[in-house]
Amino acid sequence: MDVKDWIGLAIIALVVLGGLFGLSRLSKPYDVSTEEFERRAQDGPGLLGASLIGLQSALDPSKQKSVEVIEDLKQGRYNGEDESGDPPDAGTAVNEDENSEGKEPNA
Repeated sequence: MDVKDWIGLAIIALVVLGGLFGLSRLSKPYDVSTEEFERRAQDGPGLLGASLIGLQSALDPSKQKSVEVIEDLKQGRYNGEDESGDPPDAGTAVNEDENSEGKEPNA
């Protein structure tokens, strides 16, 4: 082997070791106060997260529906019918479905 080969191997080894060192530094946990944790949880994903969601929905249009559902869940809406925020009227939805199938109502 030539001297140039040894220099090339040394550079490759340094790059690999530097990468491993950087990954080990990134994986170490750090102390976060409960106030800071709650503040970060309230802030949401931020600009980077929002841009990644936009990019993902542009690349895969079927993900758009899942993003909409997640946003609805965050706002407290569990299905499309509850968008007004008002509670459902008594005697609708579940009770009508049970009666249409020929079942006896729950008494």
